[in-house]
Amino acid sequence: MNKGPDGKNTSGRGQRDLTVRVKSARGRKASSTRWLQRQLNDPYVKRAQNEGYRGRAAFKIMEVDDKFRFLVPGARVVDLGCAPGGWIQVAVPRINALGEKGGKAVGTILGIDLQEVEPIAGATIHQLDFMDEGADEQVKQWLGGRADVVMSDMAAASSGHKQTDHLRIISLCEAAAYFAFDVLEEGGTFVSKVLAGGAEGELQKLLKQRFTKVSHVKPPSSRSDSSEKFVVATGFRG
Repeated sequence: MNKGPDGKNTSGRGQRDLTVRVKSARGRKASSTRWLQRQLNDPYVKRAQNEGYRGRAAFKIMEVDDKFRFLVPGARVVDLGCAPGGWIQVAVPRINALGEKGGKAVGTILGIDLQEVEPIAGATIHQLDFMDEGADEQVKQWLGGRADVVMSDMAAASSGHKQTDHLRIISLCEAAAYFAFDVLEEGGTFVSKVLAGGAEGELQKLLKQRFTKVSHVKPPSSRSDSSEKFVVATGFRG
C-alpha cells in the first residue's frame, strides 16, 4: 500500500476518486495538458500550498538535509538561483536565521537570482548573476565572510532535447561548483541538482578532488519519472 506525504493511502479506489482530470483545450499542447494534470494531482504541490511553501521543491531540500544535516543553527548559506524561494523558506528556521531558537547560534542565508524574488523574513535576497566577474567577492562581502553551505536548484531552460538539457544543467552545476570553491569555508558543503544522463562523471571527478565525500541522492519528493537527482559534497578541502 502506497502512502503520500500526509501518510494517507494513495492507492486503490480512494486515489481514483480524487484524481483531477484536465480536458484538452483548443490551442493548448498535449504536453501542457499533461503537465497541468500532473500538477493538480501531485500530493507535494498540494502539501506546499497547505503549508505555505512557494513550491514543491521545498520538500526536496528538506529531505536532503534530513539525511545529510548541513542546515544547522549558525550556518552561513548561499542559495544560487533561489527563485521562487522555497529552499530559503526551509533553511531559515533550520539555521536559526530569525534567532527564534534560544541559546542556538544565529545563521545567515543569502539568496541570489537573475530575477527579482519576493522578500522572505530572515533572508537577504539579491538580484545578481553569480557568474559575473567579482560576484564571489560581492557575496563574501554580503555574508561577512565565507559560506558554510552553497546550494543550487538551478536548471537551464528546457530545449525539449533530453541530452542537450542534460549537458546544459551539468554545465550550470559545474559553474556553481567553481563558485562554491571561491566562497566556501574549509569543511563546507555544496548541494546541487543534476540530471542523470552520462556527462555528470566529470563533475563528480571534480568534486572528489575538492571534497572529502561526494554523494548522490534522489529524495522521495523528486518525481519518479524525472532524471533529476542531487549531488551532496561535504568536507570542502579549501
